[in-house]
Amino acid sequence: MSRCTRIQSGFGYWLLLVIAAFAPSAAGAADKPKDALALPREGFACCNLHYDGDWINDGNYASLPMIAVGTPIKVVSLGHNKAHVLINGKKMRLGHDYGREQESLEAWVAKIVVLEDPRPLIATYPADIQGAIRQGQVVAGMTRQQAVQSIGYPLTSENPSFDGPLWRHWLSSFEEYQLSWGSDGKLKDIVADAPIRNRVVYSGSN
Repeated sequence: MSRCTRIQSGFGYWLLLVIAAFAPSAAGAADKPKDALALPREGFACCNLHYDGDWINDGNYASLPMIAVGTPIKVVSLGHNKAHVLINGKKMRLGHDYGREQESLEAWVAKIVVLEDPRPLIATYPADIQGAIRQGQVVAGMTRQQAVQSIGYPLTSENPSFDGPLWRHWLSSFEEYQLSWGSDGKLKDIVADAPIRNRVVYSGSN
């Protein structure tokens, strides 16, 4: 081997060492979950969220007090099936109680804490839909996105498809109502006993 060839070979060896030192390993990239969250995550409530003390879970029972859609939220850390967050300076927790087997905590938190403030978009909706969202209620003609902003995501444990023709929701653990969707993607009907229906359907006079 000539001296020139030895120099080139040595240079190539050292170059490979430098690249290996600074490039992320293939194993490390493969080990990182696709839906891993960068923390802290500063965003906004995707939807009206309901809480019990400092606990907000994916059941999002409408009978509980409400944090308005668009409220700033900072996700500080992730724990076992929960995220520690700051809302209006108050320490609270997002609890993944029901849909753990269907989606990861990271994926759920990313849905709940969105990076773009939804309020400017909501301000463009028709008046009755804006009114329903302010009250955390639903009204015929809503899109799925608008319903989510008002009452939250349907439980993944009880609703296998977001685009399905029927969503199951609850006012409390024993008060169920269902949203029936038309082929046009608009809310067609709200199926519930009269007392529950009166509490979840926006009448315009609330």
